[in-house]
Amino acid sequence: MPIELRRQRALRLAWGVALCLAVSFGFGLPVPILAPVFAVLLLAMRSQPLPLRAAPALAVLVLLSCGSGLLLIPLLRHAPVSGVLLVGVGVFLVLRYALKGGNGLLANLLVIGLTMIAAAGTSDFTLALSVVEALSKGMLLATLGTALAHVMFPEPADAPVQPSPPPLAAERASWVALRATLIVMPAFLLALIAPDAFMPLIMKSVSLGQQASETHARNASRELIGSTLLAGLLAILLWGALSLFVHLWMFFLWVLLFSLWQARRLYRAVATRHSPAYWVSCLTTMLILLGQSVQDSATGQDVYRAFAVRMALFLAVSVYASALLIWIDRRRARQWVH
Repeated sequence: MPIELRRQRALRLAWGVALCLAVSFGFGLPVPILAPVFAVLLLAMRSQPLPLRAAPALAVLVLLSCGSGLLLIPLLRHAPVSGVLLVGVGVFLVLRYALKGGNGLLANLLVIGLTMIAAAGTSDFTLALSVVEALSKGMLLATLGTALAHVMFPEPADAPVQPSPPPLAAERASWVALRATLIVMPAFLLALIAPDAFMPLIMKSVSLGQQASETHARNASRELIGSTLLAGLLAILLWGALSLFVHLWMFFLWVLLFSLWQARRLYRAVATRHSPAYWVSCLTTMLILLGQSVQDSATGQDVYRAFAVRMALFLAVSVYASALLIWIDRRRARQWVH
């Protein structure tokens, strides 16, 4: 791939993410960090622009996928063990479908619907509806923002299509989906106890589950834990830079700069030893940490204490994911030997 095309795609991703973030926070959307996170997924997963008519269709798709989580709320309230098992089976089937060549975006939405919406609804059905609203508005804004980014930095007509991850064989897909499900479920169980506190942890665990699907056990520590540590460091640096002059447009410019630094490595415009999944996870984690800190500041909470707790939780789930990845792969290797 020509270096100019890689730089073009990196600029497109950075501008799309920063535009979605500025509009989302500027208009005060519920859970404003969702739009830039969705923008990362839309721009990193495909190089061709989505047609504008796809924006309402994707918003409806979010509503339908989140409906699966709403349907599980009565079961989780009255038969929690059966409900948790059903959520686990659903997450496993969705992840396996994606690994066998299914639609990755649809799989992401279904996993979020099965986990975030169901967890929020167990404590308050109104909270679940507000999360569904936030997801729909975030996806709508992300689709419009990425379309504008494609207008600003159009894909050349003769550019090669960004390759999709190759589908896995049935047995391999089942193993990888199992370990990704076991990464997501502890965060879901914690969110059942305190949805408001652990909702960002679900988003992080879903990101780790996807990253684990592309990571070999021997690279687990570097890929899973390393991306979380780097995301935390970048979030601290960005927060410090933003505190010099607090303004929405400075927020936009700093996020644009930090996103571009990571996007250039994601698209190999700058040489790096890490996989694209590493940089997607790093960027989404940085956005989640930063967005939550901005919201903590707006509500008058202790930003630094909340960041420390959130970062500790993210590191804990990353270490757990790394250890689980190695353990499951070793058990599988022993089974093949015997």
